[in-house]
Amino acid sequence: MNSTKPLALVTGASNGIGRELGALFAAKGFDLVATGRSAATQEAAAEFTRLGAHTEAVQADLGVRGEVEQVWQAVRATGRPLEAAAINAGVSLGGAFLDNDLDEELRMIDLNVTSVVQLTKRVARAMAEQGRGRILITSSVSATLPTPYETVYGPSRAFTRMFALGLREELRGTGVTVTAFMPGATNSDFHARAGMNNTAFGPGANKNDKVEVARQGFEAMLAGRAEVVAGDRQTKREALLNRFLPEPLKAARHARKAKPRD
Repeated sequence: MNSTKPLALVTGASNGIGRELGALFAAKGFDLVATGRSAATQEAAAEFTRLGAHTEAVQADLGVRGEVEQVWQAVRATGRPLEAAAINAGVSLGGAFLDNDLDEELRMIDLNVTSVVQLTKRVARAMAEQGRGRILITSSVSATLPTPYETVYGPSRAFTRMFALGLREELRGTGVTVTAFMPGATNSDFHARAGMNNTAFGPGANKNDKVEVARQGFEAMLAGRAEVVAGDRQTKREALLNRFLPEPLKAARHARKAKPRD
């Protein structure tokens, strides 16, 4: 990467919101280290290259600690300062807690929580040392309520939200900002991969446009905002209302949407 462009890292870049974030970075003049778990990572990297970015594609499972380090070593191998990072990779798992496989739930925690802490440790230290940087950490509107039938997922996103906001305060005055990114339900394959096609989040559901969601997160990160609820007006209203509604009521409302249909 012999380039004078700023360098950005995007995880979960092979599809969905992450791919749209990568495209935005590329179109706005960044070079990229782009990671994903699937072979589609290479396809995404080719798209980013067409948009003008020198792109280093790293196919890695961030649910595995050694592969998180592999991603960070790819960043360091560029020999360039990291100006921005969208720490975005994550999954959900639908279904009843009593029925779901424990190993799958623990793998989700490894990806949604452990890898975020591990990679952010590397990113934040490097940025603080250079005295500048922008970090976007993906959470979810699900962080604002109990999520029955996604009973482990919601708390994992509540963690990333509070982690981002806490770290932001610690980094005050360093030149590094952290933004908590909170999308609502989005038109990607996220819910399908979570096994939730037989719920109200399945095919035909009214969801936010992933291009617009990514744009809102990207712009909030560049502006150094503390957090952004990304989506349409209804999504933003729901997130605001969740500040005031009692937890049992929010839990019951989510259960009606997320419970598998007979």
